Amino acid sequence: MGTWVLHVDLDQFVAAVEVLRRPELRGRPVVVGGRGDPTERGVVSTASYEAREYGVGSGMPLRVAARKLAEVPDAVFLPVDADAYTAASETVMATLRALDVVVQVLGWDEAFLGAETDDPEALARRVQHAVLAASALHCSVGIGDNTLRAKIATGFGKPRGMFRLTADNWFTVMGDRDTSALWGIGTKTAKKLAALGVHTVRELADADEVRLADALGPTTGPWLARLGRGRGSTRVSDEPYIARGHGRETTFQHNLADRADIEDAVRTLARRVAGDVRAEARPATRVTLKVRYAPFETHTSSRALPEPTFDVPTITDAALALTERLDPSRAIRLLGIRLDMTPPR
Repeated sequence: MGTWVLHVDLDQFVAAVEVLRRPELRGRPVVVGGRGDPTERGVVSTASYEAREYGVGSGMPLRVAARKLAEVPDAVFLPVDADAYTAASETVMATLRALDVVVQVLGWDEAFLGAETDDPEALARRVQHAVLAASALHCSVGIGDNTLRAKIATGFGKPRGMFRLTADNWFTVMGDRDTSALWGIGTKTAKKLAALGVHTVRELADADEVRLADALGPTTGPWLARLGRGRGSTRVSDEPYIARGHGRETTFQHNLADRADIEDAVRTLARRVAGDVRAEARPATRVTLKVRYAPFETHTSSRALPEPTFDVPTITDAALALTERLDPSRAIRLLGIRLDMTPPR
C-alpha cells in the first residue's frame, strides 16, 4: 500500500453543466461568461472544447471571444449561473467523500484526494465512474506522489483520462518544458526566470538557489527551485477552507473617467464588501483597491487599516484614499475592493 495524491478536475465544468441542462447544445461551441451578451463587457468563465478549437479560453474578454467565433453560426453565449454550478459541484464533492478518501476541495470543479492504495489507477477509474454516475459529468484525474505533481499530471490526462507523474518520470515528462508549465509559475515569473537564463524546468531545478534568492527574493527564489524539482506537499487536508478576505468588483459597460463617478463606484463597492465581512464576524484589517484601465491593464494598491474594524465610513475612507494613486489620465473599465480579515479564533 502506498500513499498517493489524486487531483480530480471536472472537464469543461461550467460548459458541461450548461450542456446537461440544454442537451441541444452538445457538440456546439459554448461560451459562458458575464450576462451572456458578447456585446457587453465581461470575461469568459468557461468555453467548451468545441469553442476552444477556435482559440477561445477562460479569462478572455467576451468581445474577443465573439470575434473569434464570428464565422461560426452555431456558437452560443450563455450567462453565468452560479447557483447551478454550486449545486453540481456539491453533488460531485459528496460523491468523492463517499469513496473512503481524504477530500480537499479546491473550487467548484477540482479537488485533491489523499488515499492509501496499491493501485492508484484503479482508484482513479472508480472516481471517474462514481462522478459520472452521480452527476453525468466527466472528469480527468492526475496521480502523483505529491500535490504539485498530481495537479500537473491532470493536464496530461485531459479529457476524461488519467496520468501518473512522480519523482520517477518527473524530468522525463517535464524537464524540457518551459517553466510556465509548472503550477504556480505564471507568465510574469517565467519572464523573470528567462532573464536569468532559466528557461526550462530542468534548468530551474539545477539553478543556484542563492542566485534565485538574490534576484527574486529570499522566499520566492528557493521555492521556485523546489517547483523545478517537482517538490510539493504530500498532505491532503479535509479541513474546510477559511477565507482570508472578501472582495467585490464591477466591470463597467462604459469607461469611467469622471472623478465623482469613480468615487461613487468605490463607495458602493466598499459598502457591499463591508457587509460581507460583517456577516463573517471577522473585522477588516486591510483594504485593497483593484483597477483595470482601458483597454485591459490591471493594477492593485493596498493599505492597512488603523485597527480591525467593521465601520463602513472608516473602510470607505481608506478605499477612497487609495483612489489618489489612480492615473487621472486613463479611463477605467473595472474597479474592485477587497478586505482582508482577522484570522478566525
